[in-house]
Amino acid sequence: MTSFKKIRARAEKRKGGADALARLLPPAPDPKALARLADDRVLSEMAKRVFSAGFAWSVIEAKWPGFEEAFLAFEPGRLTLMPDDYWDALLKDTRIVRNGAKIMSVRANAGFVCDIAREHGSFGKLLANWPSSDEIGLLDLLAVRGSRLGGNTGQMLLRFIGWDCFVTSKDVVACLRDAGVDVAEEIKSKRDLARVQAQFNAWAEETGLPNRHLSRICAMSIGENQAMEKLAGLAGGEA
Repeated sequence: MTSFKKIRARAEKRKGGADALARLLPPAPDPKALARLADDRVLSEMAKRVFSAGFAWSVIEAKWPGFEEAFLAFEPGRLTLMPDDYWDALLKDTRIVRNGAKIMSVRANAGFVCDIAREHGSFGKLLANWPSSDEIGLLDLLAVRGSRLGGNTGQMLLRFIGWDCFVTSKDVVACLRDAGVDVAEEIKSKRDLARVQAQFNAWAEETGLPNRHLSRICAMSIGENQAMEKLAGLAGGEA
């Protein structure tokens, strides 16, 4: 299996050196900040990732102040008490993208966030205490107990919210396959996801780097060599 040292050296060469690569990495994970994360901000990010799936992210971002207003600042306890009439009215609310299934996912996820808060103190505390060596377990929890939070949406939620995750983007998977990991070009099966997790765990032990840095370096080591200006603006995605 390819050493991560070789992968990092390739990324550094493509991006103009070690210092240039370091500037393109996301902030290091901060469990204390996660533990302080308010449940309304968790629900807000859940909704943003759900509405962004299959849609132009720039459009969702531009409309987000309207989403915050329409969904009552995403206060989960309040949303769980809202009657059916409130949710029906959102189907005609021009402040948001009027997709019925995604609107109702906010209602379901408000209940999900409240349930987790009762069990763990807050959703942020759950995230802060969940080990990055078991991302697949956390993704399974999101998929099973949340609404429309499976697959790539769950990964993007974890990345944007600041949890220490890898993302199985096209370039990350290409890097894994190039390194000798036996997985499909698209990670869809539990078998492949487990192999990805095992490899990231091995690389984390080898390097001491967090998964979010390993994942971004993987993405920048292979595939299209995107401009640094574009990469610098990637808050949560992969190269």
